[in-house]
Amino acid sequence: MELVHVVRWLHVIGATVLLGTGAGIAFFMLMAHRTRDAALIAHTASIVVVADYVFTASAVVAQPLTGALLAHLIGWKLTEGWIVASLALYVFTGAFW
Repeated sequence: MELVHVVRWLHVIGATVLLGTGAGIAFFMLMAHRTRDAALIAHTASIVVVADYVFTASAVVAQPLTGALLAHLIGWKLTEGWIVASLALYVFTGAFW
């Protein structure tokens, strides 16, 4: 398998992990808050923090690295409009994390 395919696969997996853990964490926090049980909410939040560090943080670091490497391997410049826009949106959404 060529390097570009491996990097693309890692980039897609990273995006999937970000979307999946983000949606999963939001779902479990929503369900905990719906109970109005402070102890359950606190317990769920403590698990969410661990999941955030283990899964989300690693994917947050991997995404721009694999993206930049993938762009280099394909021959795209990081100054292309859509890449600059995606990086700006990435930073913008990261500000809410």
